[in-house]
Amino acid sequence: MQILPYGSWPSPIDARLAAAHDGRPEYVGFVGDEVWWTAPRPTEEGRRTLVRRHPDGTEESLLPAPWNVRSRVHEYGGHPWAAVPLRDGPLLVFVHHTDQRLYVRRPGDQPRPLTPRSALGGGLRWAEPLLLLDRGEVWCVLEEFTGPAPTDVRRLLAAVPLDGSAADDRGAVRELTDDRHRFLTGPRLSPDGRHAAWLVWDHPRMPWDGTEVIVAEVTPDGTLAGARVVAGGPEESIAQVDWQRSTADDPWSAVDGDRSAVDGVRSTADGDRSAVDGVRSTADGMRSAVDDVRSAGSGMHSAVDDLRSTGDRTQSPADRPQSTADRPQSAADRPPPTADRPQSTADLTHPSGDPIRSPGDRLLYVSDRTGWWNLYRDHAPLCPREEEFGGALWKLGLRWFAPLDNGLVAVVHGRGTTALGVLDPETGELVDAAGPWTEFASTLAVRGDRVVAVAASPRTGYEVVELDARTGRAHVIGGAHEDGVDPVYYPEPQIRTFAGPDGREVHAHVYPPHHPACAAPGHELPPYVVWAHGGPTDRAPLVLDLEIAYFTSRGIGVAEVDYGGSTGYGREYRERLREQWGVVDVEDCAAVARALADEGTADRARLAIRGGSAGGWTAAVSLTGTEVYACATIRYPVLDLVGWAAGGTHDLESRYPESLVGPLAEVPARYAERSPVEHAERITVPFLLLQGLEDVICPPEQCERFLARLAGRRVPYAHLAFEGEGHGFRRAETTVRALEAELSLYAQVFGLRPPGIPTLEFTQ
Repeated sequence: MQILPYGSWPSPIDARLAAAHDGRPEYVGFVGDEVWWTAPRPTEEGRRTLVRRHPDGTEESLLPAPWNVRSRVHEYGGHPWAAVPLRDGPLLVFVHHTDQRLYVRRPGDQPRPLTPRSALGGGLRWAEPLLLLDRGEVWCVLEEFTGPAPTDVRRLLAAVPLDGSAADDRGAVRELTDDRHRFLTGPRLSPDGRHAAWLVWDHPRMPWDGTEVIVAEVTPDGTLAGARVVAGGPEESIAQVDWQRSTADDPWSAVDGDRSAVDGVRSTADGDRSAVDGVRSTADGMRSAVDDVRSAGSGMHSAVDDLRSTGDRTQSPADRPQSTADRPQSAADRPPPTADRPQSTADLTHPSGDPIRSPGDRLLYVSDRTGWWNLYRDHAPLCPREEEFGGALWKLGLRWFAPLDNGLVAVVHGRGTTALGVLDPETGELVDAAGPWTEFASTLAVRGDRVVAVAASPRTGYEVVELDARTGRAHVIGGAHEDGVDPVYYPEPQIRTFAGPDGREVHAHVYPPHHPACAAPGHELPPYVVWAHGGPTDRAPLVLDLEIAYFTSRGIGVAEVDYGGSTGYGREYRERLREQWGVVDVEDCAAVARALADEGTADRARLAIRGGSAGGWTAAVSLTGTEVYACATIRYPVLDLVGWAAGGTHDLESRYPESLVGPLAEVPARYAERSPVEHAERITVPFLLLQGLEDVICPPEQCERFLARLAGRRVPYAHLAFEGEGHGFRRAETTVRALEAELSLYAQVFGLRPPGIPTLEFTQ
């Protein structure tokens, strides 16, 4: 073991390796028996391609550069593609990021546009395409700009003809709804094709504040009639809506014939018990891969090695129900339907009194009416728990559940971390898939007994995973993680809960410095960087992040803080940030930093804070309002609340500050008091400011105003602006420059000597 100061450890995880692994698979779907998804290409100017997995397991990038499969609806985007198998090959429609037009690619042809260009404002944008070949149309969310301002916009559901007649004619696009609601999601058609359901919400609400479910009849001529609200409201967030097929006479028969699916999931868990026992003995009796991490990672390497040796990365969670009492009842044992158990949507009414009339199919949705996003069918809870079966709807087309043909439902759920489970709606029994993964992204696709998801763990990046709902076995089928270096260099995270102000809980993931061949002198405490996630209504996933490994393998600790306002811990935790943005987030991050110093984990004199977007705001406010940190890295931040709330951002978040801070007209002083741009003179420590020049969410003008306030002050800072980058960095060369600059900042402020890093030049 080599004894070297923290921050000077040689590491094989360089910035280029971290950049090459940036991004993850998204928007999985089935096309016949094939699995497709979008995938990042950071070395190809940050574009996203569409990957096709053939039945033999080979992967094909369907669209070469410069095609970029990505929507800009709401700026954060949404599901950008749809495809169906034809006799001579798949028919594909997709959104091309550069011009935001919808394109079709027929077998053997090049992509051709289906929608026109628009020079007005942000143009015409599309998301969540739904192919309806029998109608010769693709139904989508349309975002149409009506003027030059980012808020000059209308949104509705629209039908685009597949024959290309709308490529140069906006009038050929058929409007399915009006634009009375400011925001909406794409339509989900009932299995019988007679009804459509979608979500709507309006300013100033964000989708995690309050949404409503709209149901309409699909008429024979392809119009939507009788649209009405059937669930949700201003203070109830519904994150996803879908349908489940049901038999007309016996609501139980849909699952009785396939009860073996749940039993198969459990039997696989029981059959693999020996593998779990091996994991437990190594990891001191920890509960699943998540609890392996909680033990400070001491058993992580051997646990994951044991799991990988099975060949398909399978493991059974230790808290899976084992007794026969927990098994599903037979049809003979099950109590008969009662009046309080709805039998079909024909029997139900919304609390407002509006009926749902879809006799053959049943409505599924995720609502937080109890304080937790739980799954409901026809307004009845299916598995009430104090954990989340949904999340923040930042992008259109996110999916936390997917109904299977056999009556079961695949669900992504958890508290802080997430698992993939199979839920029996009739018994409420939930059995999780075996495997080491600690995070399942909000994307699911199902076909027969097959469930496809995207998952990661502290030892693996995001991969495309398939679960056999009949056997319970899950394995990686695409985008498989490849170790660019020996995994012994990966960080070993700890799941921690700290005490914040007034004793409130603050959740965090702590990544201590870690190197297999280096240690620091015994008297030295390590530097730490507190990471504040974006959103702010979001959370930090417990996954392998090579940007974190870039620092920990050199001897710099990282603490990711799920401050009050984060998702994953219920609505009450999420609403701690209501009108307290710039207060609670700052206090919680500081509480974690101080606690690490107080317990002797971190060097109190060498603490930094880092964040992007809303996390950049938290980092900047922390410099103007606390004396905890010796420096900060501020990435594409919010810096001027007044400017941001007065037309300085995109439409989706233009009224977000009303819940985060309060109505501007009522509390203008609060906006000024919290804005870093108004208090730049309070900053006394160095910082690095990183910004994309094409960012329309946190525009670069805010950075310019902020830096202008520092003129004449002797505060060292560096400002790096990147052409071609928007909100969040996608290009490999940007990530490399940003990481090396960040490390150089810490090296200069903390007195570190990392080898081979270009020196960052400061301005004063």
